[in-house]
Amino acid sequence: MDLMDKIVSLAKRRGFIYPGSEIYGGLSNSWDYGPVGTELKKNIKDLWWKTYVHRRDDIVGIDAALIMNPKVWEASGHIEGFVDPLRECKVCHKRFREDAFDPENPVFICLDGKPHKKENLTETKNFNLMFKTFVGPTEDSESKAFLRPETAQAMFVDFQNVLSTHPKKLPFGIAQIGKAFRNEITTGHFLFRLREFEQMEIEYFIRPPQKEAEWQNHFETWRKAMWDWFTLVGIDKSKVKEHEIPDGERAHYSKRTIDFEFEYPFGLKELYGLAYRTDYDLSRHQKYSGRDLTYTDQETAEKFIPHVIEPTWGVDRTILAILLSSYFEDGKRIVLRLPSQIAPYKAAIFPLVANKEDLVAKARSVYEKMKKSLMVVWDDRGNIGKRYFAQDEIGTPFCLTIDYTTLDDDTITIRHRDTTKQERIKIDKVKDYIDKNINLSTP
Repeated sequence: MDLMDKIVSLAKRRGFIYPGSEIYGGLSNSWDYGPVGTELKKNIKDLWWKTYVHRRDDIVGIDAALIMNPKVWEASGHIEGFVDPLRECKVCHKRFREDAFDPENPVFICLDGKPHKKENLTETKNFNLMFKTFVGPTEDSESKAFLRPETAQAMFVDFQNVLSTHPKKLPFGIAQIGKAFRNEITTGHFLFRLREFEQMEIEYFIRPPQKEAEWQNHFETWRKAMWDWFTLVGIDKSKVKEHEIPDGERAHYSKRTIDFEFEYPFGLKELYGLAYRTDYDLSRHQKYSGRDLTYTDQETAEKFIPHVIEPTWGVDRTILAILLSSYFEDGKRIVLRLPSQIAPYKAAIFPLVANKEDLVAKARSVYEKMKKSLMVVWDDRGNIGKRYFAQDEIGTPFCLTIDYTTLDDDTITIRHRDTTKQERIKIDKVKDYIDKNINLSTP
Protein backbone atom coordinates (compact mmCIF):
# COMPACT_ATOMS: atom_id res chain seq x y z
CA MET A 1 0.00 0.00 0.00
CA ASP A 2 1.50 3.36 -1.00
CA LEU A 3 1.50 6.40 1.28
CA MET A 4 -1.60 8.03 -0.26
CA ASP A 5 -3.60 4.84 0.21
CA LYS A 6 -2.43 4.67 3.83
CA ILE A 7 -3.48 8.28 4.43
CA VAL A 8 -6.93 7.76 2.88
CA SER A 9 -7.42 4.58 4.92
CA LEU A 10 -6.33 6.25 8.16
CA ALA A 11 -8.48 9.30 7.46
CA LYS A 12 -11.63 7.20 7.20
CA ARG A 13 -10.75 4.74 9.96
CA ARG A 14 -10.16 7.47 12.54
CA GLY A 15 -12.88 9.91 11.54
CA PHE A 16 -10.84 12.55 9.74
CA ILE A 17 -12.45 12.34 6.30
CA TYR A 18 -15.20 10.20 4.77
CA PRO A 19 -16.25 9.78 1.12
CA GLY A 20 -19.13 12.18 0.45
CA SER A 21 -22.62 10.71 -0.04
CA GLU A 22 -21.11 7.27 0.47
CA ILE A 23 -24.37 5.37 1.10
CA TYR A 24 -25.53 6.48 -2.37
CA GLY A 25 -22.35 5.43 -4.11
CA GLY A 26 -20.54 8.70 -3.49
CA LEU A 27 -19.96 11.70 -5.74
CA SER A 28 -16.81 12.22 -7.75
CA ASN A 29 -14.12 13.60 -5.44
CA SER A 30 -16.56 14.72 -2.78
CA TRP A 31 -15.33 14.35 0.80
CA ASP A 32 -16.90 14.99 4.20
CA TYR A 33 -14.85 15.94 7.24
CA GLY A 34 -15.63 13.65 10.17
CA PRO A 35 -15.50 14.59 13.89
CA VAL A 36 -11.71 14.40 14.15
CA GLY A 37 -11.08 16.04 10.77
CA THR A 38 -13.45 18.86 11.63
CA GLU A 39 -11.44 19.64 14.77
CA LEU A 40 -8.16 19.53 12.81
CA LYS A 41 -9.56 21.82 10.13
CA LYS A 42 -10.94 24.27 12.69
CA ASN A 43 -7.61 24.37 14.54
CA ILE A 44 -5.73 25.13 11.32
CA LYS A 45 -8.11 27.93 10.37
CA ASP A 46 -8.10 29.35 13.91
CA LEU A 47 -4.30 29.33 13.97
CA TRP A 48 -4.15 31.08 10.59
CA TRP A 49 -6.66 33.72 11.74
CA LYS A 50 -4.81 34.27 15.00
CA THR A 51 -1.47 34.55 13.17
CA TYR A 52 -2.47 36.85 10.32
CA VAL A 53 -5.44 38.80 11.69
CA HIS A 54 -5.61 38.87 15.50
CA ARG A 55 -1.87 39.32 16.05
CA ARG A 56 -1.56 42.12 13.49
CA ASP A 57 -2.83 45.69 13.54
CA ASP A 58 -2.80 46.05 9.76
CA ILE A 59 -5.22 43.26 8.74
CA VAL A 60 -8.97 42.89 9.31
CA GLY A 61 -11.29 40.09 8.28
CA ILE A 62 -14.56 39.70 6.42
CA ASP A 63 -16.92 36.80 5.70
CA ALA A 64 -18.64 37.45 2.37
CA ALA A 65 -21.53 35.80 0.54
CA LEU A 66 -20.92 32.74 -1.64
CA ILE A 67 -23.23 34.07 -4.37
CA MET A 68 -22.44 37.56 -5.63
CA ASN A 69 -23.89 39.81 -8.30
CA PRO A 70 -22.79 38.20 -11.60
CA LYS A 71 -21.35 41.54 -12.71
CA VAL A 72 -18.56 40.90 -10.19
CA TRP A 73 -17.38 37.98 -12.31
CA GLU A 74 -17.73 39.96 -15.51
CA ALA A 75 -15.50 42.68 -14.07
CA SER A 76 -12.95 40.22 -12.71
CA GLY A 77 -12.64 38.46 -16.07
CA HIS A 78 -13.94 35.12 -14.84
CA ILE A 79 -16.92 34.89 -17.19
CA GLU A 80 -14.71 35.43 -20.21
CA GLY A 81 -11.43 33.91 -19.11
CA PHE A 82 -11.97 31.36 -16.31
CA VAL A 83 -11.77 28.38 -18.63
CA ASP A 84 -9.85 25.16 -19.07
CA PRO A 85 -9.12 23.72 -22.53
CA LEU A 86 -11.07 20.45 -22.78
CA ARG A 87 -10.88 17.37 -25.03
CA GLU A 88 -13.16 14.35 -24.98
CA CYS A 89 -12.37 10.71 -25.77
CA LYS A 90 -14.74 9.45 -28.48
CA VAL A 91 -14.44 5.89 -27.14
CA CYS A 92 -15.27 6.24 -23.42
CA HIS A 93 -16.56 9.86 -23.51
CA LYS A 94 -14.35 10.85 -20.58
CA ARG A 95 -13.22 14.47 -20.65
CA PHE A 96 -9.63 15.55 -20.07
CA ARG A 97 -7.82 18.82 -19.51
CA GLU A 98 -5.54 19.63 -22.43
CA ASP A 99 -2.50 19.62 -20.13
CA ALA A 100 -3.16 15.96 -19.24
CA PHE A 101 -1.61 14.85 -22.52
CA ASP A 102 2.06 14.41 -23.35
CA PRO A 103 2.55 16.40 -26.57
CA GLU A 104 5.39 14.07 -27.58
CA ASN A 105 3.32 10.89 -27.20
CA PRO A 106 0.85 9.93 -29.97
CA VAL A 107 -1.21 7.82 -27.54
CA PHE A 108 -2.88 8.36 -24.16
CA ILE A 109 -4.27 6.10 -21.44
CA CYS A 110 -8.05 6.30 -21.35
CA LEU A 111 -10.70 5.37 -18.78
CA ASP A 112 -10.56 1.70 -19.74
CA GLY A 113 -6.85 1.64 -18.86
CA LYS A 114 -5.88 0.97 -22.46
CA PRO A 115 -3.78 3.17 -24.75
CA HIS A 116 -5.71 5.06 -27.42
CA LYS A 117 -4.51 7.14 -30.32
CA LYS A 118 -4.98 10.88 -30.01
CA GLU A 119 -7.08 10.61 -33.17
CA ASN A 120 -9.85 9.44 -30.81
CA LEU A 121 -9.94 12.84 -29.12
CA THR A 122 -12.27 15.68 -30.07
CA GLU A 123 -10.94 19.11 -30.93
CA THR A 124 -10.07 21.33 -27.98
CA LYS A 125 -12.96 23.33 -26.52
CA ASN A 126 -12.93 25.90 -23.74
CA PHE A 127 -14.90 24.92 -20.64
CA ASN A 128 -15.90 27.55 -18.06
CA LEU A 129 -15.17 26.29 -14.56
CA MET A 130 -17.81 28.30 -12.70
CA PHE A 131 -20.89 26.58 -11.28
CA LYS A 132 -24.05 28.24 -12.57
CA THR A 133 -27.20 28.68 -10.52
CA PHE A 134 -30.30 30.91 -10.48
CA VAL A 135 -31.48 33.43 -7.92
CA GLY A 136 -35.23 33.50 -7.35
CA PRO A 137 -38.13 31.45 -8.75
CA THR A 138 -37.35 31.84 -12.46
CA GLU A 139 -34.52 30.33 -14.47
CA ASP A 140 -33.57 32.82 -17.15
CA SER A 141 -30.66 35.04 -18.12
CA GLU A 142 -31.77 37.75 -15.69
CA SER A 143 -31.64 35.43 -12.68
CA LYS A 144 -28.44 33.55 -13.59
CA ALA A 145 -25.69 33.66 -10.97
CA PHE A 146 -22.58 31.73 -10.01
CA LEU A 147 -21.10 30.06 -6.97
CA ARG A 148 -17.92 31.99 -6.33
CA PRO A 149 -14.82 30.35 -7.86
CA GLU A 150 -12.49 32.19 -5.46
CA THR A 151 -12.67 34.24 -2.27
CA ALA A 152 -10.58 37.17 -3.51
CA GLN A 153 -13.17 39.29 -5.33
CA ALA A 154 -15.31 40.00 -2.27
CA MET A 155 -12.33 41.67 -0.62
CA PHE A 156 -12.03 44.04 -3.56
CA VAL A 157 -15.77 44.68 -3.78
CA ASP A 158 -15.92 45.44 -0.03
CA PHE A 159 -12.76 47.57 -0.09
CA GLN A 160 -14.49 50.92 0.44
CA ASN A 161 -16.92 49.50 3.01
CA VAL A 162 -14.01 48.25 5.08
CA LEU A 163 -12.20 51.59 4.75
CA SER A 164 -15.26 53.56 5.85
CA THR A 165 -15.84 51.48 8.98
CA HIS A 166 -12.24 50.62 9.83
CA PRO A 167 -10.01 53.42 8.49
CA LYS A 168 -6.54 52.07 7.84
CA LYS A 169 -3.32 53.57 6.61
CA LEU A 170 -1.54 51.81 3.78
CA PRO A 171 -0.27 49.19 3.77
CA PHE A 172 -3.16 47.17 5.17
CA GLY A 173 -4.92 43.93 4.36
CA ILE A 174 -8.31 42.26 4.24
CA ALA A 175 -8.45 38.56 5.10
CA GLN A 176 -11.08 35.92 4.49
CA ILE A 177 -11.53 32.19 5.01
CA GLY A 178 -14.26 30.57 2.98
CA LYS A 179 -15.55 28.07 0.45
CA ALA A 180 -15.04 28.34 -3.29
CA PHE A 181 -16.38 26.18 -6.11
CA ARG A 182 -14.86 25.14 -9.42
CA ASN A 183 -16.37 22.66 -11.84
CA GLU A 184 -13.02 21.00 -12.45
CA ILE A 185 -12.71 18.77 -15.50
CA THR A 186 -10.23 16.47 -13.77
CA THR A 187 -10.43 15.86 -10.03
CA GLY A 188 -8.63 13.36 -7.88
CA HIS A 189 -5.76 12.63 -5.52
CA PHE A 190 -7.97 12.77 -2.43
CA LEU A 191 -8.08 16.38 -1.12
CA PHE A 192 -5.77 17.83 -3.75
CA ARG A 193 -8.20 18.84 -6.50
CA LEU A 194 -11.78 19.34 -5.36
CA ARG A 195 -14.83 20.98 -6.87
CA GLU A 196 -15.76 22.38 -3.45
CA PHE A 197 -12.81 23.62 -1.42
CA GLU A 198 -11.81 26.18 1.17
CA GLN A 199 -9.32 29.03 0.95
CA MET A 200 -7.49 31.27 3.42
CA GLU A 201 -6.59 34.45 1.60
CA ILE A 202 -5.32 37.99 2.16
CA GLU A 203 -5.46 40.97 -0.16
CA TYR A 204 -2.70 43.27 1.08
CA PHE A 205 -3.07 46.82 -0.26
CA ILE A 206 0.01 48.97 -0.88
CA ARG A 207 0.79 52.34 -2.44
CA PRO A 208 1.39 52.31 -6.20
CA PRO A 209 5.14 51.73 -6.28
CA GLN A 210 7.43 54.41 -7.63
CA LYS A 211 10.25 51.88 -7.78
CA GLU A 212 10.25 48.12 -8.31
CA ALA A 213 11.89 47.63 -4.91
CA GLU A 214 8.82 49.00 -3.13
CA TRP A 215 6.39 46.25 -4.13
CA GLN A 216 9.19 43.68 -4.07
CA ASN A 217 9.85 44.39 -0.38
CA HIS A 218 6.22 43.67 0.47
CA PHE A 219 6.32 40.58 -1.72
CA GLU A 220 9.41 39.26 0.08
CA THR A 221 7.83 39.90 3.48
CA TRP A 222 4.86 37.72 2.57
CA ARG A 223 7.11 35.15 0.98
CA LYS A 224 8.90 34.73 4.32
CA ALA A 225 5.56 34.63 6.18
CA MET A 226 4.43 31.73 4.02
CA TRP A 227 7.63 29.81 4.76
CA ASP A 228 7.06 30.45 8.48
CA TRP A 229 3.58 28.96 8.14
CA PHE A 230 5.01 25.63 7.00
CA THR A 231 6.88 25.36 10.29
CA LEU A 232 3.86 26.43 12.30
CA VAL A 233 1.61 23.63 11.01
CA GLY A 234 4.23 20.92 10.63
CA ILE A 235 4.53 20.74 6.85
CA ASP A 236 7.86 19.18 5.85
CA LYS A 237 9.79 22.14 4.40
CA SER A 238 12.26 19.81 2.68
CA LYS A 239 9.37 18.78 0.42
CA VAL A 240 8.43 22.36 -0.49
CA LYS A 241 9.83 24.04 -3.60
CA GLU A 242 9.24 27.50 -5.01
CA HIS A 243 8.21 27.73 -8.64
CA GLU A 244 8.52 31.15 -10.24
CA ILE A 245 5.79 31.40 -12.87
CA PRO A 246 7.37 32.80 -16.06
CA ASP A 247 6.02 35.48 -18.36
CA GLY A 248 3.27 34.14 -20.58
CA GLU A 249 2.14 31.56 -18.02
CA ARG A 250 0.99 33.87 -15.22
CA ALA A 251 -2.62 34.87 -14.71
CA HIS A 252 -3.53 37.98 -16.68
CA TYR A 253 -3.70 40.14 -13.54
CA SER A 254 -0.31 39.16 -12.10
CA LYS A 255 3.04 40.88 -12.53
CA ARG A 256 4.77 38.21 -10.44
CA THR A 257 3.60 34.85 -9.08
CA ILE A 258 5.34 32.23 -6.99
CA ASP A 259 3.76 28.82 -6.47
CA PHE A 260 4.83 26.96 -3.37
CA GLU A 261 4.83 23.35 -4.53
CA PHE A 262 4.77 20.25 -2.32
CA GLU A 263 6.19 16.83 -3.15
CA TYR A 264 3.00 14.79 -3.00
CA PRO A 265 3.22 11.05 -3.71
CA PHE A 266 1.76 11.84 -7.15
CA GLY A 267 4.30 14.54 -7.96
CA LEU A 268 5.39 18.10 -7.25
CA LYS A 269 2.17 20.14 -7.25
CA GLU A 270 0.95 23.56 -6.13
CA LEU A 271 0.15 23.99 -2.45
CA TYR A 272 0.03 27.79 -2.00
CA GLY A 273 0.42 30.87 -4.16
CA LEU A 274 1.79 34.40 -3.81
CA ALA A 275 0.97 37.01 -6.45
CA TYR A 276 1.48 40.70 -7.12
CA ARG A 277 -1.85 41.66 -8.70
CA THR A 278 -0.96 45.35 -9.28
CA ASP A 279 -4.12 47.54 -9.36
CA TYR A 280 -5.94 45.26 -11.79
CA ASP A 281 -8.85 44.23 -9.58
CA LEU A 282 -9.79 47.55 -7.99
CA SER A 283 -9.42 49.30 -11.37
CA ARG A 284 -11.73 46.78 -13.05
CA HIS A 285 -14.36 46.99 -10.33
CA GLN A 286 -14.22 50.79 -10.36
CA LYS A 287 -14.76 50.72 -14.13
CA TYR A 288 -17.60 48.18 -14.14
CA SER A 289 -19.43 49.42 -11.03
CA GLY A 290 -19.00 53.14 -11.60
CA ARG A 291 -18.06 53.53 -7.92
CA ASP A 292 -15.00 55.33 -6.62
CA LEU A 293 -12.54 52.74 -5.29
CA THR A 294 -9.61 55.08 -4.79
CA TYR A 295 -7.74 55.57 -1.55
CA THR A 296 -7.07 59.05 -0.15
CA ASP A 297 -3.83 59.65 1.70
CA GLN A 298 -4.82 61.59 4.83
CA GLU A 299 -1.50 63.43 5.02
CA THR A 300 -1.05 64.48 1.39
CA ALA A 301 -4.69 64.30 0.14
CA GLU A 302 -3.35 62.29 -2.80
CA LYS A 303 -5.91 59.90 -4.35
CA PHE A 304 -4.94 56.67 -6.06
CA ILE A 305 -5.94 53.06 -6.59
CA PRO A 306 -3.84 50.80 -4.35
CA HIS A 307 -1.88 47.84 -5.64
CA VAL A 308 -2.23 44.39 -4.12
CA ILE A 309 -0.01 41.58 -2.87
CA GLU A 310 -2.03 38.36 -2.53
CA PRO A 311 -0.91 35.37 -0.43
CA THR A 312 -3.27 32.39 -0.78
CA TRP A 313 -3.46 29.19 1.25
CA GLY A 314 -5.71 26.23 0.40
CA VAL A 315 -7.22 24.64 3.52
CA ASP A 316 -7.78 21.17 2.07
CA ARG A 317 -4.36 20.99 0.43
CA THR A 318 -2.85 22.15 3.72
CA ILE A 319 -4.53 19.25 5.52
CA LEU A 320 -3.29 16.76 2.93
CA ALA A 321 0.28 18.10 3.17
CA ILE A 322 0.12 17.98 6.98
CA LEU A 323 -1.13 14.38 7.00
CA LEU A 324 1.62 13.34 4.58
CA SER A 325 4.28 15.21 6.57
CA SER A 326 3.24 13.91 9.99
CA TYR A 327 2.58 10.25 9.12
CA PHE A 328 5.02 7.84 10.79
CA GLU A 329 5.08 4.07 11.20
CA ASP A 330 7.69 1.71 12.60
CA GLY A 331 6.04 -1.69 12.24
CA LYS A 332 4.58 -1.50 15.73
CA ARG A 333 2.37 1.56 15.55
CA ILE A 334 1.19 4.35 13.27
CA VAL A 335 1.57 7.90 14.52
CA LEU A 336 0.45 11.30 13.26
CA ARG A 337 3.12 13.63 14.61
CA LEU A 338 0.90 16.69 14.45
CA PRO A 339 2.05 19.92 16.10
CA SER A 340 0.21 20.16 19.42
CA GLN A 341 -1.47 23.46 18.56
CA ILE A 342 -3.38 21.92 15.63
CA ALA A 343 -3.94 18.40 17.02
CA PRO A 344 -7.69 17.61 17.14
CA TYR A 345 -7.44 16.69 20.83
CA LYS A 346 -4.78 17.97 23.20
CA ALA A 347 -5.16 14.98 25.53
CA ALA A 348 -7.05 11.72 25.89
CA ILE A 349 -8.23 10.67 29.34
CA PHE A 350 -8.52 7.00 30.30
CA PRO A 351 -9.47 5.02 33.35
CA LEU A 352 -7.07 2.08 33.49
CA VAL A 353 -10.05 -0.28 33.31
CA ALA A 354 -13.70 0.48 32.62
CA ASN A 355 -15.30 -1.87 35.15
CA LYS A 356 -13.99 -0.29 38.36
CA GLU A 357 -16.37 2.41 39.53
CA ASP A 358 -13.85 4.28 41.67
CA LEU A 359 -11.35 4.52 38.78
CA VAL A 360 -14.02 5.59 36.30
CA ALA A 361 -15.42 8.19 38.70
CA LYS A 362 -11.96 9.67 39.32
CA ALA A 363 -11.17 9.70 35.60
CA ARG A 364 -14.51 11.35 34.80
CA SER A 365 -13.82 14.08 37.34
CA VAL A 366 -10.46 14.79 35.67
CA TYR A 367 -12.10 14.76 32.24
CA GLU A 368 -14.93 17.12 33.25
CA LYS A 369 -12.44 19.57 34.72
CA MET A 370 -10.04 19.42 31.77
CA LYS A 371 -12.64 19.84 29.04
CA LYS A 372 -13.61 23.26 30.38
CA SER A 373 -10.36 24.71 29.04
CA LEU A 374 -8.88 22.15 26.61
CA MET A 375 -10.17 19.99 23.77
CA VAL A 376 -9.86 16.53 25.35
CA VAL A 377 -11.40 13.16 24.55
CA TRP A 378 -12.65 10.33 26.79
CA ASP A 379 -11.93 6.69 25.96
CA ASP A 380 -12.58 3.64 28.14
CA ARG A 381 -12.87 0.98 25.40
CA GLY A 382 -10.60 -2.06 25.24
CA ASN A 383 -7.18 -2.50 26.78
CA ILE A 384 -4.92 0.44 27.51
CA GLY A 385 -2.42 -0.44 24.76
CA LYS A 386 -5.05 -0.31 22.02
CA ARG A 387 -6.29 3.01 23.37
CA TYR A 388 -2.78 4.42 23.20
CA PHE A 389 -2.37 3.26 19.60
CA ALA A 390 -5.75 4.72 18.59
CA GLN A 391 -4.77 8.13 19.96
CA ASP A 392 -1.38 7.89 18.23
CA GLU A 393 -3.20 7.56 14.90
CA ILE A 394 -5.36 10.59 15.69
CA GLY A 395 -2.30 12.62 16.66
CA THR A 396 -3.24 13.26 20.31
CA PRO A 397 -0.07 14.60 22.02
CA PHE A 398 -0.79 13.27 25.53
CA CYS A 399 -2.66 10.35 27.07
CA LEU A 400 -3.62 10.66 30.75
CA THR A 401 -4.27 7.39 32.58
CA ILE A 402 -6.01 7.24 35.94
CA ASP A 403 -4.93 4.05 37.73
CA TYR A 404 -4.94 2.58 41.24
CA THR A 405 -2.01 4.76 42.32
CA THR A 406 -4.12 7.80 41.44
CA LEU A 407 -6.57 6.85 44.17
CA ASP A 408 -3.75 6.88 46.72
CA ASP A 409 -1.70 9.95 45.84
CA ASP A 410 -3.69 11.97 43.24
CA THR A 411 -1.07 11.47 40.52
CA ILE A 412 -1.74 10.30 36.98
CA THR A 413 0.40 8.84 34.21
CA ILE A 414 1.12 11.10 31.24
CA ARG A 415 2.24 9.35 28.07
CA HIS A 416 3.91 11.35 25.31
CA ARG A 417 2.79 10.47 21.78
CA ASP A 418 6.06 10.76 19.86
CA THR A 419 8.41 9.12 22.37
CA THR A 420 5.90 6.93 24.32
CA LYS A 421 7.74 8.21 27.42
CA GLN A 422 5.61 8.09 30.58
CA GLU A 423 5.82 10.15 33.76
CA ARG A 424 3.64 10.75 36.78
CA ILE A 425 2.34 14.14 37.76
CA LYS A 426 -0.14 15.57 40.25
CA ILE A 427 -3.64 16.08 38.87
CA ASP A 428 -3.66 19.76 39.83
CA LYS A 429 -0.49 20.30 37.73
CA VAL A 430 -1.74 18.58 34.57
CA LYS A 431 -3.42 21.59 32.95
CA ASP A 432 -0.34 23.80 33.32
CA TYR A 433 1.89 20.97 32.11
CA ILE A 434 -0.10 20.49 28.91
CA ASP A 435 -0.44 24.24 28.31
CA LYS A 436 3.33 24.65 28.66
CA ASN A 437 4.11 21.83 26.26
CA ILE A 438 1.61 23.06 23.68
CA ASN A 439 3.17 26.52 23.85
CA LEU A 440 6.66 25.05 23.54
CA SER A 441 5.60 23.40 20.29
CA THR A 442 4.50 26.73 18.82
CA PRO A 443 7.32 28.56 16.96
